[in-house]
Amino acid sequence: MTTPSKGHTITVEEGTERVRVVTRDGRVLAESSRPLLLRETGYPVRYYLPPEDVRTDLLAPSDTRTRCPFKGTASYWSLADGTAQDVAWSYPEPHDQVAAIEKHLCFPDVQLG
Repeated sequence: MTTPSKGHTITVEEGTERVRVVTRDGRVLAESSRPLLLRETGYPVRYYLPPEDVRTDLLAPSDTRTRCPFKGTASYWSLADGTAQDVAWSYPEPHDQVAAIEKHLCFPDVQLG
């Protein structure tokens, strides 16, 4: 899916590469071989992982919210033990153009392969 707007483009596609998220102390937060790849003008590729592939038991909702004019309002997640804040985000109600990422979690740092 492509969303153009004044030179700004977002695409979302199914990925097949294995993605892993590990905390600084070695806990595996997520492992997935079915990420959604979101490419957005001016940003690195982001990997949105299905919640079934994320250890949500290790996460707690944060009070942080941000608004993107192209994707909607993001909700953030922190480590439940309080050791790291806002380690992931998701779009519970994304705009129609990026509806595929609904409820998927995105981590800024992932391991590929």
